[in-house]
Amino acid sequence: MATAKKAPEKAPEPQPIPQPSYPAIEGFVEKATAADISAAFKDLKTQLDGLKGPKAEQAKKVQKAVERTEELLSYLLEVREKLEKDRKGKGGGRK
Repeated sequence: MATAKKAPEKAPEPQPIPQPSYPAIEGFVEKATAADISAAFKDLKTQLDGLKGPKAEQAKKVQKAVERTEELLSYLLEVREKLEKDRKGKGGGRK
């Protein structure tokens, strides 16, 4: 018994995932200094420290998230400074 082979059907191509865009954060990172990053979260951290009662547990989680955000922004700042240094070290850029 011979069975007819069906031609393999092509799977539909997946739609490209749109790239997120955060112009406010990008603008901040492009111009920020370490002091700017620290100052951006200072008031929030102070307010979180003042919470008591059942909201204190939630505040601890938010504080951890804020600390992680500060770390990531500081890392972006370091990368930006390194890229600028490398760009200047190469003698002027593209022609």
